[in-house]
Amino acid sequence: MVKETITDPKRIAELLASELTGLATEPLSAVEVVDADQDATPSPQGTVAYAIAAHGKEVGRVLLYPEAAAVVLDAVDDMEPPADSREGLEVETSDDGLRLLVSTGAAVKGAVDIVRSTLP
Repeated sequence: MVKETITDPKRIAELLASELTGLATEPLSAVEVVDADQDATPSPQGTVAYAIAAHGKEVGRVLLYPEAAAVVLDAVDDMEPPADSREGLEVETSDDGLRLLVSTGAAVKGAVDIVRSTLP
């Protein structure tokens, strides 16, 4: 059993990148992590760690905040925020798209499921 909870935003972003690029099933097989900044550090205004692309087109980005990693998905039209009961995952909609706040490593799988549901 896991005794430690991963809460470091940079580590959460790394786990997320591994999950997004390591799955060979559609539609995630077309996902790439691009423009990664290895030196990105969390900041109150959010520091871009990398962009997420699908089929060669940027579909979102991952930002680092002191308390969480945030996945910002662009152009998610008319989508209701998915109901995900995973602890450590908050989902918000805005005019700019969908925002997932991932504050634990355990919540990464839920975030990946939501990203998967937004891809063509």
